[in-house]
Amino acid sequence: MVASRSARERKASAEAGPLGSVKIELGADDQFVYKITCAECSVPGNKAGRPDRAWSVYRPGQDNGYMAAMDRWIFHLREKHPDAEAPCLAYLEAAEQRLQEQREQRAKGSDPAV
Repeated sequence: MVASRSARERKASAEAGPLGSVKIELGADDQFVYKITCAECSVPGNKAGRPDRAWSVYRPGQDNGYMAAMDRWIFHLREKHPDAEAPCLAYLEAAEQRLQEQREQRAKGSDPAV
């Protein structure tokens, strides 16, 4: 049985820990798009007067949006919140391995989209 959007959102929220807020939207291609927002970090607005906004990762589900978003969130936690605790941090080693594999693919020139 396929998990519902709200069930996926609850699972991702639990994995992200207390600093992460997860929202799953439906993309133009009817695939899930995962957005994880940090409760503490912000990104400066632009020169046109746009205000600061919360740091977030936004990954479509075409390949595996959940894993891509969660990997980026794990790296954000390690870099910006080293003392934070979240269940997803248990997958840090696997996320680093996936990142290394992506870099190797890019170096070979076989994955220009990454």
